[in-house]
Amino acid sequence: MPPRQAKFFRLFVMSAAGTVATEFAIVVPFLVFLLFNLVDFTLLIWAQMELDFAAQMGAQAAYSACTGGGMPALSNCAGLTAAVNQAIGETSLGSQVTLASGSPGEIYYCPSGGSLQSVSTYPTLPSPYNCGAAGNASELPGDYISIAVSYSYAPFFNGLSLVSARTMSGAAIQRLK
Repeated sequence: MPPRQAKFFRLFVMSAAGTVATEFAIVVPFLVFLLFNLVDFTLLIWAQMELDFAAQMGAQAAYSACTGGGMPALSNCAGLTAAVNQAIGETSLGSQVTLASGSPGEIYYCPSGGSLQSVSTYPTLPSPYNCGAAGNASELPGDYISIAVSYSYAPFFNGLSLVSARTMSGAAIQRLK
């Protein structure tokens, strides 16, 4: 190699002027992709927490609206569905949260050891109306309201995210009596 070309080659190899810009151009798309996915996964987790909170708020609203009335609440509490719908819409997800099909529901549970055992569902009352099926005939079944909600989630960076659009669900139960 002639001396002039060797000198040019050494200067080219030793120079780092464009290296940083080249490395930056290679790394930035990966960092942006990771950042977009971080945002979408964070929003997905946040939406699930808000959805669970909406279900809990709906169950508490059912308790507030129906504890003074007769049981079963689904047939004796006139404002049940309206109270639940208002409560589930008061989260930051707003009116996008909807009651799932068949909700609110009513279930009768009896204590069985350290857990609850379902003894009947509305409209069928437990017969006999005691907790004999759960092993304690001297207790009366508890009347529980169940709330199931749903929400359609769409990622903020659709097309660039690993998170896909989906219908999410949340649920809560509350003892009424």
